[in-house]
Amino acid sequence: MNKSVVTNLLAALVVLAGYLFASPVVLSIGLFALSGAVTNWLAIHMLFEKVPGLYGSGVVPARFEEFKAGIAHLMMEQFFTEENIDKFLSAQGEGAKHINLQPVIENVDMTPAFNALVTTVEQSSFGGMLAMFGGSEAITPLKDPFIQKMKSSLIEITQSDDFYELIKQEIEQPDVMADLRSQVESIVHQRLAELTPQLVKEIVQQMIKKHLGWLVVWGGVFGGLIGLFAALIA
Repeated sequence: MNKSVVTNLLAALVVLAGYLFASPVVLSIGLFALSGAVTNWLAIHMLFEKVPGLYGSGVVPARFEEFKAGIAHLMMEQFFTEENIDKFLSAQGEGAKHINLQPVIENVDMTPAFNALVTTVEQSSFGGMLAMFGGSEAITPLKDPFIQKMKSSLIEITQSDDFYELIKQEIEQPDVMADLRSQVESIVHQRLAELTPQLVKEIVQQMIKKHLGWLVVWGGVFGGLIGLFAALIA
């Protein structure tokens, strides 16, 4: 049910009734109620739509860029302040022990690490000795045990208190916070750049137009009361 339409129709019916029954009081109530409801409805309509000849109408789409800038300023100055980001990072640091890197480590390909080890041995003073026993092919059977041992060691390291402390210290570094704020600001501006005047109008309409409908209702009610008062003192 559209409250604005119902209010205007009721006010119009009161005007008609006052005219048909030649009742000045009812007619005054209807006229004032209709004027209050219509003017409030027009004011709400003018927020979102440009009305020819009425200066200031269509203010939401007309102030589109200011609307976006206001959102960006609100996000960065109220939500993503350095203090709030610092609190968030500190909380993340305190919760670092909940980070489980084991699934990641288990899926990492450790072959490059083994190849690097082989290359290091070949280029070291043990290279000649290794060549006597068949070269790098001689230690190929050690690849799988090496990889399993490497993953096991990495998992153990990442679950230690020292590792968690290092993560916490790294997260709380000033440059990390500044970089994060810069990235958040970039994302906010990027998303806002995707907004169009029509989309902004629809967003605002969805948020407030439903509730602004009560302005029309109360405009009609108070207009009618004023009309009654005017008729009684006339």
